[in-house]
Amino acid sequence: MRTAQVSRSTAETEISVSVNLDGSGTYDNQTGVGFFDHMLDQLSRHSLIDMTIRAKGDYHIDDHHTVEDTGIALGQALVQALGDKRGINRYGECHLPMDDAQVRAALDLSARPFLVWNVTLPTAKIGTFDTELVREFFQALATHGGITLHIDQIHGVNSHHIAEAAFKAVARALRTAVDVDPRKADAVPSTKGAL
Repeated sequence: MRTAQVSRSTAETEISVSVNLDGSGTYDNQTGVGFFDHMLDQLSRHSLIDMTIRAKGDYHIDDHHTVEDTGIALGQALVQALGDKRGINRYGECHLPMDDAQVRAALDLSARPFLVWNVTLPTAKIGTFDTELVREFFQALATHGGITLHIDQIHGVNSHHIAEAAFKAVARALRTAVDVDPRKADAVPSTKGAL
C-alpha cells in the first residue's frame, strides 16, 4: 500500500500529514487557515489521494509559515508514499475550467523540483487569506515532492476561482501521474532505470 505519514516540528509550526495514494479522495484537513483547508480538500478530492493534515502555526504573525510548512510536509509524504516510483505514469496534466477561470497544470514526478508559475491573482486577499501564499504552497510542494510543476493561468478575473482552479488542476494532474500503468507496473518510468 502506497501510504506515508510525516511530522514536521519547528519553532514556527507543528505539522502532521498522512496520505494514501490509492485512496478515494477522502480528507480531514485542519490547518487553522480556513481558505487553505478548502483548497487542501479540493487537492485531495480531485487527486483521489486520501489526506489527513493537522497544522498549528504562528498565526499571530501571519499564515505564511503554516501554509509553506504544510507544503513541505505534504511533498515529503508524497515522496515517501511513491517509494521507487515503480509502475507510475509519472506525468500528468489538466486544463481545468472554473467559471471565469481556466488553469493548466502539467507535472512530472521526476525528482527534479522546479516550479513555473504563470498565475496572476488580482486581489491581495481572499477573505483573510493572503493570495501570495498560493504560490508559496506550490513552491514548497514542488521542491520537497521532487516535482517539476508548471501552472499557467489561461483566463480568470476572480481570485477565488483562479486559486481553486489551480489546486484542482494540480490535483487532476497528480491523480494521473501517481496512478499505476498496468502495461509497465513493474518498471520505473525512466530510461535511466531510476527517478
